[in-house]
Amino acid sequence: MARYASIGQRFWVMFSLWVAAISVVTALGVYAAANSSRQAIARQELERETQYYDQQLARNPDAPLPDTWLLRGFRRAPGQSDAAIPQELRGLDLGYHQVRLADGTLGTVLVSDDVRGRMYLLFNNDRPNNVVMLFGLIPVVLVVLIIYFATWLTYRASRKALSPVIALAKVVRRWNPDHPEPESLAPRNLPAASDSDVEVLVTALYNFANRLEAFVERERNDEDMSPFAQRSLARIRRSVREMEALIETFLVLARESDTGLRDEDFLANDVVSAEVARYRELLAGKPVQLELVEHARFALHAPPRVFAVMIGNLIRNACLYTERGSVTIEVEADSVRVVDTGSGMSEEDLERAFQAFYRGSRTGGTGHGIGLAIVRRIADRYGWQVDLESALGRGTVAIAQFPAAQPPDAALPGPPEPTQIADAESGR
Repeated sequence: MARYASIGQRFWVMFSLWVAAISVVTALGVYAAANSSRQAIARQELERETQYYDQQLARNPDAPLPDTWLLRGFRRAPGQSDAAIPQELRGLDLGYHQVRLADGTLGTVLVSDDVRGRMYLLFNNDRPNNVVMLFGLIPVVLVVLIIYFATWLTYRASRKALSPVIALAKVVRRWNPDHPEPESLAPRNLPAASDSDVEVLVTALYNFANRLEAFVERERNDEDMSPFAQRSLARIRRSVREMEALIETFLVLARESDTGLRDEDFLANDVVSAEVARYRELLAGKPVQLELVEHARFALHAPPRVFAVMIGNLIRNACLYTERGSVTIEVEADSVRVVDTGSGMSEEDLERAFQAFYRGSRTGGTGHGIGLAIVRRIADRYGWQVDLESALGRGTVAIAQFPAAQPPDAALPGPPEPTQIADAESGR
């Protein structure tokens, strides 16, 4: 089953992604703004310096070329060679150019012509970078911090608005339907900030929990049920037990015929006792007493589930077809007897009892006609013997003989072998 994230986790992830997106967009914006601002500053300074130098030349024809920390000027008079011009500036056409200088820094060059020849004004772009980044980054950082703070406030407000739903989810997650506690879902236990929608949801869950608690309590207490409901419940239980037995029988037979079931030593009395307890519900509402009498105890070396299916079918048949009286299971030293005071069987039914899909006259059209056939098949497979004694109106006795029965000590674990003791001591 897929596991879904809670609302609180989704909100946290959503706001985290939102903050990350803001950070990435801001970083890209700062980088793009820094690049564009460097170029704009360089061109603006070159234009201003050119105008200023032209004004100086108008006042003083011998004014020197610009030579500052950021700006340097070079001139090539008409008819002169490029020897006085730096190598990286030679051959540039009129206009703006980006060049890599000898010291590795990046510069912007403005090439222009006047009456004195061609002038090269070189602006070093990298030197003002620190100033540009400082004055450009501080406002951006402030804006980002304001956005982060606003996002955090929004997250807190959203979390507070959803806190009733989150609290309700935690209560429902811990709620156990087998032991319902409606008070944990009472509307008065809601947080004070709950809205009307949450209150409607909690009220509906609270009412449902009360109904569920009443239903569970009613199911646990059969005395509060009407006689008709008790009879219906008894029929349902009998049908469920019969279907469980049938399915388990088929599964055991399929495994036994396919891969084989593992033989092991077990105490037959324990298996018989478990089967008696299992089918006791089939007698609910009937004036029938179910009794287990253990005259002796014995063990078998066989698959326990196969033995359980065989004995269980005999007990189930006795319980199904006994309407009053008793069903007694007697355990001897090498046999199990199932004695009932049911309707009994005719001679024809007794002869065909172990035939597959045969339903005798006492079944009333019910049953599947395979229970005793399976018992005979299991007995033949493991060398056991099953006999029936019956008379109409007096009941039936089913006797299962086990020639290979062993003393009960055979089902108990024996003392460890000397080699096992030595291995255990060496492994300490």
